[in-house]
Amino acid sequence: MKEVKIESTLFVYESIDELSKEIQSLMNDAIQAREKAYAPYSKFHVGTALLLDNGEIITGSNQENASYPSGLCAERTAIYYAGAKYPKAKVVTMAITAASQNQKTTSPIPPCGACRQAIAEYEVKQETAIEIYFMGETGRVAKSDSLANLLPFVFDKSAL
Repeated sequence: MKEVKIESTLFVYESIDELSKEIQSLMNDAIQAREKAYAPYSKFHVGTALLLDNGEIITGSNQENASYPSGLCAERTAIYYAGAKYPKAKVVTMAITAASQNQKTTSPIPPCGACRQAIAEYEVKQETAIEIYFMGETGRVAKSDSLANLLPFVFDKSAL
């Protein structure tokens, strides 16, 4: 038997005000997207903004459905739209924010597992890491230099 140790590095900012102006702007785009979420069942609103290498900003919000598996998270809404509209562009940075109507979210809220897998697909496809910033409604903001920090054992095309 061999022990394998996995380490992840995240950077945590006390607030959005500590981010660069460019990332603050991207996070504000994500906040605006969050306000457009359709979440009548979970009451959990998520917004995402992507910066592409062609300078385009793509946003997405979660869209729920009474048939729960038919809804789509904000991260996948944005990244799939980016892939459909700009198939050759690379995702450089992703900003995510989440707010609950049931309680104040002040801790960074990372992407769910399904979204991590979708983001991983784009990192593998574009052969470039995606910077990911995530926060709650207010408070601290976490930054990962790559999805690999959030999903260290990625399932990708090499397994197929």
